Amino acid sequence: MSGGRGAFGTALRELRLAASLTLEGLAEASGVSVRGIGDLERGRRAAPQRRTVAALADGLGLNEAERERLLAVARGGRGGAYRPAGVGTFPRGIDDFVGREHELARLLALAASSVPDEGGAPPGHPVTVAVSGPPGTGKTTLALHAARTLADCFPDGQLVLDLRGLDDEPPDPAELMHTVLRALQVPDRDLAQAGPQGHPALYRQLLADHRVLLVLDNARDEAQVRPLLPGAGAAMVVVTSRRMLTGLESVHRLPLGALGPEESAAFLTALVGAERAAADPAALAEVADHCDHLPLALRVAGNWLATRTGWSLRRLADRLALDERRLDALAAGDLRVSAAFDLSYRQLTPAAARLFRRLSLVPGADTGAPAAARLTGQRLCDAEDTLEELVEAGLLGGDQDRYRLHDLLCLFARTRLTAEEDPEAVDRARAELYCWLLETTVVAGRWFEPGHGAPPADWQGTVDLSSADHAQRWLRAEGANWLAALRAAAAAGEHATVVEVAEALHWFSDQWIFWGHWPEVFATAARSARALDDPSLEATQINYHAWALLLCEGRFRDSLDRSAEARAAAVRAADVTQEAWAHFYSAWALRKLQEYAAAGAHMERAGRLFATADDLYGSLNAQHGHALILADEHRAEASLRAFESTLAFLDSAGDGIAPHIAVNVRSGLHSGMAYGLADLEKWEDAVGHRRLAVDLWHGSGNTTQESSELVRLGVLLLRAGEPTAAREAFTRCLALGPDAAPQARTDARRHLAELDRTP
Repeated sequence: MSGGRGAFGTALRELRLAASLTLEGLAEASGVSVRGIGDLERGRRAAPQRRTVAALADGLGLNEAERERLLAVARGGRGGAYRPAGVGTFPRGIDDFVGREHELARLLALAASSVPDEGGAPPGHPVTVAVSGPPGTGKTTLALHAARTLADCFPDGQLVLDLRGLDDEPPDPAELMHTVLRALQVPDRDLAQAGPQGHPALYRQLLADHRVLLVLDNARDEAQVRPLLPGAGAAMVVVTSRRMLTGLESVHRLPLGALGPEESAAFLTALVGAERAAADPAALAEVADHCDHLPLALRVAGNWLATRTGWSLRRLADRLALDERRLDALAAGDLRVSAAFDLSYRQLTPAAARLFRRLSLVPGADTGAPAAARLTGQRLCDAEDTLEELVEAGLLGGDQDRYRLHDLLCLFARTRLTAEEDPEAVDRARAELYCWLLETTVVAGRWFEPGHGAPPADWQGTVDLSSADHAQRWLRAEGANWLAALRAAAAAGEHATVVEVAEALHWFSDQWIFWGHWPEVFATAARSARALDDPSLEATQINYHAWALLLCEGRFRDSLDRSAEARAAAVRAADVTQEAWAHFYSAWALRKLQEYAAAGAHMERAGRLFATADDLYGSLNAQHGHALILADEHRAEASLRAFESTLAFLDSAGDGIAPHIAVNVRSGLHSGMAYGLADLEKWEDAVGHRRLAVDLWHGSGNTTQESSELVRLGVLLLRAGEPTAAREAFTRCLALGPDAAPQARTDARRHLAELDRTP
């Protein structure tokens, strides 16, 4: 075969790679020279003598069955018959296969769909499956395991071809086609008679006439694969590639990602032994986490432990916990996780390689195309194209408009960034990203701030902030990234920027109460305001911090202490408005602590100060707060009058109150009125107000408050003797998913469990 490797050479190379041996490693283990092994693999030598095969088998550590198969291939080579690797020969490394039940089930179903009907007629076309995924996800292992599992479905054989897609010069389709023809025992005279120009037709006819499973492993691109796909018959083709091979048509796609936690634990246990794994399951789980649940990394970690019996799982887990050492630690012999990544990295265009490196500067788990454009200085459309190149190459995860570098790939990208780029250029790229994040955060946050709203006409942003909904989606999606930028600004002493960002986010925080970081945001801003020696700004940010402690974390005493600090700073600054807000937050905390007399006094003081300052929003909140105190004291009639008075005040304010704030207050007022009506046992009216509150929260898109209101509705319905309707309310709460308030989800589950136990 011109330009091809002999059957023995192909088999030898696959077995060597499966054993994770270099040419030098196999030479040392077998006693056969490096040059001799290389010549055999490249087909430059005839098949070796039996003693050479035995030495190679010893070096490879083959079992008896594998040794006999290798000897059979060698005998075939010496006799002139051509039997390329893959015909009944499977590389090692698939016997410890775990998981992938969904993927295997799908492959089994697809194989069944290609079975001829009862009359023996083949299906209309062969089945082709493209298995794609990042380096190290086990694509080849899955394909080979599936081939072995599906052997009975393909009585004419299973052929495995290594397309060597990552080689500098991978084999072309004509060479690969010739390999398949020889594997299917096409006589040399027929090949010669057809000639190279006739091989494609012969290939297609042969696959149409044979029920075979063809595994095309490690494909480079669509151009290499497309001519090898049969057009008729009952064959099945499984293509594996790091690339997504988007250009292939009429194929079933099977993307592979990381293993699940249970699968990872099972894989590691198979490698290190059940007794060792059971001794420290927590450390086993940590090792799997540090391996990003990537099969290749798990295998390396397992091999490391298997060959170092003195090492505990805890010792390896602690070693892998260090980001700067993790990739170096994930190496066993010449099997290195970073080497697998590097093969894909070296095939990227310069623009894609640069973006890949710089994506390691993104502090959060994922980001969008506008942030990527900032990292490289590309136009947005060019950055999108480059991101998609990385997705196609299997080096970047993509979900709608979000892109993610998985942990180990991020560490690899960081090593390439350090090795290939000037430190000052890296610092500038990070600074540019962080500056852009904070600038965009301010513009997005001000959608929710009274007196601001839409971005200014001269804003030249690359993010769509044309509506409050778009602004909220961006703030949530990029939360981890702009928070890291805020921390960096505080550490760098950029205190004015920190305060500006926190101020812009104050009203937005009501839309995302249980994010988990508002206490940090406003505490950081309070420290920056103090560093600016501005007591008015300090009072403002401490008030925001008091709110966060009170509502986000339920730390009522701590909130009370902070509002007292805010009050003192406001008095120093002669800031009547912030003094009023400090009294308001004190009253709120005291109400939660059931100290109603003190709460009432602070709320009354807040109302007077808001009136003095002519603060419409503050006055509205003070009236609402006064009604809530009365409701908590179960002074039903008085609380209902207060709620109705506040509702009238809200209506009279008209356009003076921003629409989203008016909806929030109106929801709270109807919710509060439900308490008073329930105390009076006016169940129908109480339920009506509570349902109206739920609808208002739902319409505003505030899932957190909607979930809490649904739980309150369910409890009210239970009191009203309507358990079926109550169950519906609790179920609706849980259906809101992770954006629901954590406590609401907990309460809903508890109430549903109690309903289930009720006869």
